[in-house]
Amino acid sequence: MKAVGWVPGSLRAAFSWTFNRPEEYVLLTTSPSALPRATKYRRRYSCSWRSFFRVFTLRKVLVSVTLVPVFLLLAIICQGIPPNYEDIRSFEHHLPQHSLSRHQPQYLRFPGHLWGFGFNNVLQEAIMMSYLAYVSNVSFVFEDYTWSHLPLPWTIYDFSLRPARIPFNALISGPTAGGPMPSASDAPRAVSAEFYAQVCGGPESQKYVITSLNAPNDADGVVMIDWWVDQLASVQQPCIEIDSSTHNVFDSHFFGNPRILSLWESLTKSPMLTDFTWSPLVQAAVSRNFALLQPESAKDLYDAHSRKSLAGLVALHLRRGDYKRHCPNLAKWGADYMGINQHPSLPDRFNRSPYVNDTNARLSYYLDHCWPSTKQVVEKLRGIRREYPGLRRVYVLSNEWAWSLDGLKSALEEDGWDDLVSSADIVLDAEQKHVAMAVDMAIAEKAEVFIGNGFSSLSSNVVMLRMAKGMEGESNRFL
Repeated sequence: MKAVGWVPGSLRAAFSWTFNRPEEYVLLTTSPSALPRATKYRRRYSCSWRSFFRVFTLRKVLVSVTLVPVFLLLAIICQGIPPNYEDIRSFEHHLPQHSLSRHQPQYLRFPGHLWGFGFNNVLQEAIMMSYLAYVSNVSFVFEDYTWSHLPLPWTIYDFSLRPARIPFNALISGPTAGGPMPSASDAPRAVSAEFYAQVCGGPESQKYVITSLNAPNDADGVVMIDWWVDQLASVQQPCIEIDSSTHNVFDSHFFGNPRILSLWESLTKSPMLTDFTWSPLVQAAVSRNFALLQPESAKDLYDAHSRKSLAGLVALHLRRGDYKRHCPNLAKWGADYMGINQHPSLPDRFNRSPYVNDTNARLSYYLDHCWPSTKQVVEKLRGIRREYPGLRRVYVLSNEWAWSLDGLKSALEEDGWDDLVSSADIVLDAEQKHVAMAVDMAIAEKAEVFIGNGFSSLSSNVVMLRMAKGMEGESNRFL
């Protein structure tokens, strides 16, 4: 006779840890009337914590815990081993100024340069440091873009491997990265940290160290630069290093303050910006994606100094991710836009003064400009299109997941835009993947209109490069 309470063997095996052993049976009665109504014969099962812990023994738990990092490591490795950029390192090694037979100028190195920070924090600092070397007529020592000082060539970031160090010429070209100075200038070319170590690393070298402790660190940019030029002019030793252990020469307060604008005319006319270009690796990525970017003429993409290569395109920097925490902190600190983003020729201003005494209103005002909603972005783009009727397409620079932009894409298409493409749509090879932030910036620099986040160093650098190239201040807007 088949028991009503029967459990299939496969299920019983799978869940055997939930049942008691041995099995218990109810004896059949000889009287049909005495039989239970629901069943004549059944097994009784009950859950037991003892059975649970019998299966999950200490040994099994330890084995499982041991396997977790193994599986995580395999998942990370399966995403690919980062490139080592040896070809670009070879290019840097063979730069003509890296020859001991040539006349050796004075060298200026900043051992305390930024590392472990985002690329744009490093870039704005490198531009200013190379500018100081240029106006002091000494050779700037450029460094790798460094994420980690561990001896391994890679580090882990967002559950994938990334290069611990990337040669600067994988990201940018021009005088800051050892490129030639203009023919009219007799300023020495920048050299790599590797070459500097070869020239100045021996025990017989004479290094001269200048501390930043006594520098006018809170003064206007012009005053700061003049002070440093005077300090460097009196040095006779060939190898000069800046000790910034107590205070970075160009720190976040300098870049986040309008006092940098006192250097604007001189800086934008210096080779650091007039001869700035993105690396061939970055430019190749932009050209590779010409079908997505739809330039009026494909050759425009090859012109590094074109004032408007991507007509009809508005580039939008939509910063997400860590800004969900950062934007409320900006409101708490009472922060202003980055210094460059306060240039008087820029039409969109940030005025927090009406909200100083109202915490909630202040936070709302900051979020509108730092973490805007889809509706606010659509309205902003609609207003920009009224000023620039030729705009048809939107390119979004974002650290957001691609699927999270679907709502914005739909909303913009409903509002009459032809299409929206983003950082996630760009096709990159293995080397370009790790300089993708520079690819985004190169596209934004070429767009007809750029809409940035005023608190962002990326947006600040894009605005600076566009204006240094001669693009109108009005073509740079903020959310």
